[in-house]
Amino acid sequence: MTIPDFQSIMLPLLQFAGDGKERSIHEAHDYLAEYFNLTPEEVNELLPSGLQKRFYNRVGWARAYLIKSGLMEATRRGYFQITERGQQVLAETPDRIDMKYLERFPEYQQFKTARRSATKEGESEERKTSTDKKDTPQEALEAAYQEMRETLAQELLQKVMESPPSFFERLVVELLVAMGYGGSLSDAARAVGQSGDEGIDGIIDEDRLGLDTIYIQAKKWQGTVSRPEIQKFVGALQGKRARKGIFITTSNFSKGARDYVSRIDTKVVLIDGRRLAEYMIDYNVGVSTVNTYEIKRVDIDYFENE
Repeated sequence: MTIPDFQSIMLPLLQFAGDGKERSIHEAHDYLAEYFNLTPEEVNELLPSGLQKRFYNRVGWARAYLIKSGLMEATRRGYFQITERGQQVLAETPDRIDMKYLERFPEYQQFKTARRSATKEGESEERKTSTDKKDTPQEALEAAYQEMRETLAQELLQKVMESPPSFFERLVVELLVAMGYGGSLSDAARAVGQSGDEGIDGIIDEDRLGLDTIYIQAKKWQGTVSRPEIQKFVGALQGKRARKGIFITTSNFSKGARDYVSRIDTKVVLIDGRRLAEYMIDYNVGVSTVNTYEIKRVDIDYFENE
């Protein structure tokens, strides 16, 4: 089955704690994975950030809302226990516990009121309550971030496509230096963009000491770069007795091209337009920071030191 949303997890989680024992979030995670018959792939599916497993995140948020409503209590870091109110709820044998069900409890009402008061004035009710439907707040935040990142990547690639070749050469230089190659920007600028013969568009040092050299081909293409183009580049590398090369394009590579570089001894990295835009975002080339948001949590150790 698909990964259940965090509201669907609430009742099984409360039932898991129904024996009154102190339970850990890890125990709950394993029990619920089996309860919902999740596959290993579903259990290990990550959030867009890649920093946490999606199902684990949803179990954590289900636990958080049950605690906010007074049905469970946090006993120590990563552990919880059902409350008397939680036992009373189980005695009612509800078919489902969700956000609407929790509205009967004053603690949850207070929590919900505090959330809404923190929402920006003028924001639509649909936006404010979107996390009440399926996504956890963290999932909604990460989904919004990924959507903004994807839009930014598309805009960047369009700007690159509209730029003249000389600008693209400079962009490649700045990106590689930002990634740690070529030493200083002035050194890299002298190296890249001066060759242009035999399928080589540039040369850059792999490190600041110049212990190894990387040859570059950077092309603004509209169509797919196929295997013959990569073979020409590899042939040029062999003519220079070079062991490493980077082929950067604004378009994409065919499957044949990618299969070819995976089977040859020469190390060739293929960077397509999408990857180029992502690197530009990651290394702050051609972009500027508008806002920064920090996600924080309570430091339990701080309060346990007393």
